Amino acid sequence: MSKIPVFVLSGFLGSGKTTLLERLLKESVDRDLKTAVLMNEIGKTDTDGRILLGKSQMIEKLLDGCICCNKKSEVVQSMEKLLSLKPDVIFIELTGVANPEEVADSLTEPELINQVYLEKVITLIDAEHILSYNNVFESDRELVRTTRRQIEVADLLIVNKTDLVSESKKQKINKLLIKQNPTSKVSFSTFSNVELASLFTHLKSSSVRVKVRIKSPKQEGHHHQEHTHNSYSKIKSITLSLSSTTNSLEIEKFLKKWKTNLLRAKGYLNLEDGTYLMQHVMKRVSWERSTYNGDHYLVLIGMDLNEDEINKEWRNLVQKTSTF
Repeated sequence: MSKIPVFVLSGFLGSGKTTLLERLLKESVDRDLKTAVLMNEIGKTDTDGRILLGKSQMIEKLLDGCICCNKKSEVVQSMEKLLSLKPDVIFIELTGVANPEEVADSLTEPELINQVYLEKVITLIDAEHILSYNNVFESDRELVRTTRRQIEVADLLIVNKTDLVSESKKQKINKLLIKQNPTSKVSFSTFSNVELASLFTHLKSSSVRVKVRIKSPKQEGHHHQEHTHNSYSKIKSITLSLSSTTNSLEIEKFLKKWKTNLLRAKGYLNLEDGTYLMQHVMKRVSWERSTYNGDHYLVLIGMDLNEDEINKEWRNLVQKTSTF
């Protein structure tokens, strides 16, 4: 029996994982491959899963936790559900604060080891922010370690959003990546648009094989001691509901109030001319018209967010915009 290849998609919050997953699913369809997806969201709201509706034959979701920490015990169960549908390939999209090595290790559990193999860990890099992560996470060294491990264990590194940085910054990023992971291929992209054909060329003909990830003696001896759940525990997700029409300027002004504590925000919001998917990464905000017709909401993800203060300010914003 052939084992099913698994691609693990890694990268910090807002780096472009879901956009890449969309491209991978399209490539799979073009190659007549039956796909399965395991998605993990930090919060209880499944924004990214809605984006993928209809683009994969089967999707399992693990919400409100980190797949490599408090959701790790559920990975095997979710994978078994996907395997029962006999896919040709499985994609696992991690949260932005997950360590892909922990997830790769879970594929060697007794229930899975004879059914799947790790094909590749693909890590996306946010070109605009990668060089400033050390400063942003100065108060949380565990997050620094997590972002470094995402780079170090990758088989393929995709530097995304290169349209937002200069050529000299691209060179600095490339130098950083080579230093942290000298064996991985590095690709540069915008909107996660990279050459994908080479990732699929041998999947259909693949026989049973086991991929062993080689660790240095230092990594082998200390990895599990170094990995803690402190990184995830400091990340908070807050979901805010909105039943009335709002406007983009007020939303963006609201987001700015939380400064460096806010790492990511996303949600479906109703503006005067229709519903939009709003995406916020660090300081940058984008709006994309959407056909989504469910309840409107905004999800904030960040470090040490003051939930009481955020809810108070949100109520003020709702009251203000409802009078427009």
